[in-house]
Order: sequence, then C-alpha cells, then structure tokens
Amino acid sequence: MAKLRLEQTGIEGLLIIEPTVYGDARGSFMETYRYEEYFNIGVTKRFVQDNQSVSKKGVLRGLHFQKNHPQGKLVRVIKGTAYDVAVDLRKNSSTYGKWFGVYLSGDNHKQFYIPEGFAHGFLSLSDEVIFGYKCTDYYRPDDEGGVVWNDPDLAIDWPIHEVNEVIVSEKDKLLPKFRELG
Repeated sequence: MAKLRLEQTGIEGLLIIEPTVYGDARGSFMETYRYEEYFNIGVTKRFVQDNQSVSKKGVLRGLHFQKNHPQGKLVRVIKGTAYDVAVDLRKNSSTYGKWFGVYLSGDNHKQFYIPEGFAHGFLSLSDEVIFGYKCTDYYRPDDEGGVVWNDPDLAIDWPIHEVNEVIVSEKDKLLPKFRELG
C-alpha cells in the first residue's frame, strides 16, 4: 500500500522520504514503515529499536552517534516541527564533514533516513515536538559519541532565529569539535 516519494540530499545514503498520506473528512492514514517498500528504495538495514522523545521549543539535541556500534536511523516528527541535521562522519566518503538539514513536521510527514556513520541532532521549533526514530542497532550508553552543535568548522545553519533561546544539555555543551574526533 505504501507509496514513497524520495528526495536525494547530495550525500550518499542520506534520504528524505515522503510516505503517501490518505485523508478524508475523518482525518488521515499513512504507513510509517513497510519493510519491502523501504528495502526497494535502499533502506536495507533491519531496525531493532524504536525511540521517542518529547522536547519543548528551543531544545537542541545532538549531535550524537555511537562509536563502535553505529546506528542507522529513520526519523520523523509525529507532532510539531523540528530542524533535523545529519553530519557525515565516514572518513572514506567524498562528503566527509558535510552536513544536511531538513524540516520535519507532523504536518509534512517527511522522514529522514540517516545511515550508519553520521552524527545526528535536531532543534525543536514548536512548543512541543514529539520525535520518533527507528534504529538499526541498540543504544549503548558506554558507546556514545558526539560533536558540539555549534562547531564553527561545520558551520551548520541552524534556524536559531526561530526560537527565543537554544536549550542544550550540559553533556552536549561539552561535546568535542569535529576536528577533535581523530
């Protein structure tokens, strides 16, 4: 049943996916994941864990990754609006150190597929953002890595003008810069 519209990002493996939304006077319906359909567009990894977070306006989570057990992620916003960013950490990639950002919302239904080897983060732009993501490996707290969100070398164009203040966890404020990853 799922029909997917695919947008390329210019970074290999990083995809924007728009599922078909069926609506009528009662509301709407969409398939958020169907193995065969996603496999056919190149999302071939098996998902083993689903996560959900709730953030208030201005919360910036990230940029996170797992060091030895990297996770691919299929992310979407269920309610609200967020600006979602992925940074290519694959050293053998022609886009190593490049980033891509996309607006995800409960209204546009876009999904963002981030393969293994990327740092990931998002900025919450509405009063409440419910963010859901599927992961290809299990979260391991002892395997966390990250890059500070405002690293001048990455120069991510976060839409901070859309929030009154950027709220970052103490842990995320202490993340290293991209060039310090080694």
